[in-house]
Amino acid sequence: MNTTIEFTVPDMTCGHCAGRIKALVAGIDADAKVDIDLPTHRVRIDSTVDADTYRSALAEADYPPA
Repeated sequence: MNTTIEFTVPDMTCGHCAGRIKALVAGIDADAKVDIDLPTHRVRIDSTVDADTYRSALAEADYPPA
């Protein structure tokens, strides 16, 4: 069952950052849907994987969620 997870990622400031985050999510769940809003630093993920897995992976990639 898919769940929608939303994070605020203050260190995501450009298209390159957004691309890295999309690639990171795809590496965890290739079927996940990712929506990124750069101006508000929001990342919305629709996935079967739990939020803690994404939170840890984002932090390890130097994009810790607020």
